[in-house]
Parts: sequence; structure tokens; C-alpha cells
Amino acid sequence: MADIAYYPEQYQSLLEQKVARIQARFECITQMKPQIFASQPSHYRMRAEFRVWHDGDDLYYIMFDPQTKQKIRIDQFGPASELINQVMVELVERLKGNQMLRHKLFQVDFLSTQSDQIVVSLLYHKKLDSAWQNEAVQLRDTLREQFNLHLIGRARKQKILLDQDFVVETLNVNQRPIHYKQVENSFTQPNAGINEKMLGWALDVTEKQSGDLLELYCGNGNFSLALAENFKRVLATEIAKPSVDSAQFNIRVNQIENVKILRMSAEEFTEAMQGRTFRRLAQANVSLDDYQCDTIFVDPPRAGLDDATLAMVNSYANILYISCNPATLLENLQTLTKTHQLSQWAIFDQFPYTEHAEVGVWLNAK
Repeated sequence: MADIAYYPEQYQSLLEQKVARIQARFECITQMKPQIFASQPSHYRMRAEFRVWHDGDDLYYIMFDPQTKQKIRIDQFGPASELINQVMVELVERLKGNQMLRHKLFQVDFLSTQSDQIVVSLLYHKKLDSAWQNEAVQLRDTLREQFNLHLIGRARKQKILLDQDFVVETLNVNQRPIHYKQVENSFTQPNAGINEKMLGWALDVTEKQSGDLLELYCGNGNFSLALAENFKRVLATEIAKPSVDSAQFNIRVNQIENVKILRMSAEEFTEAMQGRTFRRLAQANVSLDDYQCDTIFVDPPRAGLDDATLAMVNSYANILYISCNPATLLENLQTLTKTHQLSQWAIFDQFPYTEHAEVGVWLNAK
């Protein structure tokens, strides 16, 4: 985690500077002013990872300064959720006096939710045995007197679950609660408040659409489930099996009946659209000819869209594109705006106190 710079009293001015930089880069595409969605200045991160430093009998969390590489002791961490801050204090105090649990412990990962659930992962440079597990169960049970907590042990080629490795987050999207299974060590949006704002914005810009929606890179169904109400059906693809499993869980728990998830990469789906046969389509009882997708939604990795996927995306009448890398989004827009008009765009401050932000664009065929 590199974003250790933290200046809540300067948040607004830092956000304005970030927005100005992004707007300046996008002037070659549009003179339109974006919508700006600010983060909470503090306690906005639902995930945090800390190295553990052993100093005699003492034990504490550290981070490394990204410039100097010097270690910095962390007793509280303002960007992390209040729940993470509460648990990290109680956890380290109990680890200090327990030689079994602290021995060769080198990192602690936290995944929390707005619904007050948390998974704590203890990472070790040793093999974990039944003696470790017995102590870990006692630690978990003690912490559960205060917190809705799950504990995991990790070592090389080991992952020991004391019960489960996930939490269920509840996001309020346009005053509607949506529940999401979030698995430890799998991707989730780190800033829950901004995630809610991204989902709300995506719903607003697609409000008057008809037909079906195609989504690539759907993850755990974060956008798929929220957008389902604006479309007849949603067909979504994702390659990571834990994310697909979470998406299926989320469809069931939210009782959404018009979303179908395919375990395929964006590149494979592009090939399927070009006529290649995939057994997974038949197994999922999906015929691409049955879908009338006028709108496509993409939230790709930082590298943006590859050329083949970009060409496929360009064939849709409406394009909703959320990017965690404005630079690669800008590159893709050089192509997309030849055939599509940028109708709306927005900047989401997913990562306060850093150079990074999420940018969303809504494009319609000219």
C-alpha cells in the first residue's frame, strides 16, 4: 500500500488540483465539465495491508515510505475504515503476548465493510499446524466478543479458514440496498463510498435505455446487479473463478433474475462474437443471438482495452466506460470518439491523496 500520504485538512484543495490535471488532459476530447464525486477525507478505505515489525517483546504494524523506503510505525491509519482501526489495535495487543501466533508473522491484511463485517488474514513465513490453529481459534473467539470477524491463516501453499474467507457488504445505491459477497484476496472496490457514487452515476446515465446490456470484466457483479433495473437483461463476463462464484452468490442473495454471468475473458467473448464456438456458452444455456445489446459496459484493468476488444466495443450504440487509469482511457477515446459522441463524463476520487482517480464516460453513436 503506497498511499501513506494523508492530509485530511488539505483534501479539498488536493482534489481540485487532481481534477484540474485530469480535465487538462481530456481537453483534446471534450470541453465539457465533468461531474466531480469527492471521497470522504478519512476512513474511506475498506481494505488495508500492513507489514509486521518484531522489536524484542514489542510488535507493531509498519508501512514503507514510497520515496525513502524507510519504515514507518503505524498504530492507527486514517485512510482505513473505522472498523479496521478498531480491530488493528485489539489484534496487535493480543498477538504481542502469544508466541505461537506472532512467531514468523510478517503481514496482516484487513477487508472490512460498511455493514461492520471484517476478515483478518495473518501471513506467515512458517508452516501452520494444529497448534497454531488452536491458538487462532481462541484469538478469533476473543475478538468476536467485540467484532463480527473472520480469521484466516496464510503461509506458503497454505490457507487455513477457521470458518469463511468472505464478508457481505451492503451498498446503498440510489436509496436501494444491494448486497455483495467480497472474498479475501480477490478484487473489490477499495472505497465503498465512492463505489456507491459510481453505481449511482452509472444508473443515472443509463436510465432511459432499452434492450439488453453487455458487460465485460464484471468482477463480483458490482455494476451488473445495480444496472440490471435499467435493462431487460444483463449478460456479463468475468474470467476469475472466485469473482464469478461471488457474482452468482450476489445474484441469488439479491433475488435478481435478469443477470447472466459467463466465465470468459473479454478477449474470448470477442472471439465468440466473431463466430468461435465455446462450450461454456452452451453449458450456461446462452445463445448470443438471443440478446439485443445496444449498450456495452466496460471497466477494464489499468492497461485499458486491447485492439480487438476496442473494435468490438466500438460496434455498440451506447458505451459506458469506467476506468481506473485515465491515461489508457484517453488512448481508447481517441478511437471511440471517431464514431461516438461523449455525452457525459465524471471523475470519482477513489484514491484520495494520490495521483489516481476513476473516470467514467458515457458515449452514444453519432
